[in-house]
Amino acid sequence: EGVTEVLAHRSDTLQDKFVEVPCSADYESHKRFAGCTPRKCGRGVTDAVITREEAERIRRIAERGLSLGGSDGGASILDLHSGALSLGKHFVNLYRYFGDKIQDIFTEEDFALYRDVRQRIQQRIAQVFGISSSAMYLTKPTFFSRMNSTGAKTTHDEYWHPHVDKVTYGSFDYTSLLYLSDYSKDFGGGRFVFMDADSNKTVEPRAGRVSFFTSGSENLHRVERVRWGTRFAITISFSCDPQHGIGDPRVT
Repeated sequence: EGVTEVLAHRSDTLQDKFVEVPCSADYESHKRFAGCTPRKCGRGVTDAVITREEAERIRRIAERGLSLGGSDGGASILDLHSGALSLGKHFVNLYRYFGDKIQDIFTEEDFALYRDVRQRIQQRIAQVFGISSSAMYLTKPTFFSRMNSTGAKTTHDEYWHPHVDKVTYGSFDYTSLLYLSDYSKDFGGGRFVFMDADSNKTVEPRAGRVSFFTSGSENLHRVERVRWGTRFAITISFSCDPQHGIGDPRVT
């Protein structure tokens, strides 16, 4: 494991904490976009963009959606953009599967809040990295996750492996996570770990906390296995390539 340093404790209320790290070469093998492709790399944590009350409202959206399905294993996914929802050992398309009933589950207010939260996170990332927020495009996968201590049934349930988002997804340039529950209160384990050569830097989730980082190998990371309770979060990812852009979800 190496030495672990806590970047953000659950009990902290952080305005803006940012740690710059040297950029990896990952961005060189992709088309560069002026004013967006990372020239400054690093990772930030803030508790000042989304309120805890907003995080609770967002979590209720996740809970309602995930109550329609859920993985047999420990990690369930709900993607409001594509409609992907974990169901048993597979995924279904929420919108096709439930059709018009969706309007009984989600409201226009839900999607408006989702959009507003996404925009604020996008603006904060742009500000910290010194880029234009209009040069960033929401990209897929952007999804809710619900993790608990149930054993993995498929490889999709094995969320704890170290990975690099740019390598895994290609389109990612900036990754963010909005936490919707509290470490050590709602769940145990489940901390977010940046794996640096000399030590691990850990973020303890807290409802309303946003953790964000450049998506290349400079930010190799993993999530600890959840030992008890339920951990909710939403991953919101951005690309500099307009061809990888996706729209915000809508009720209709």
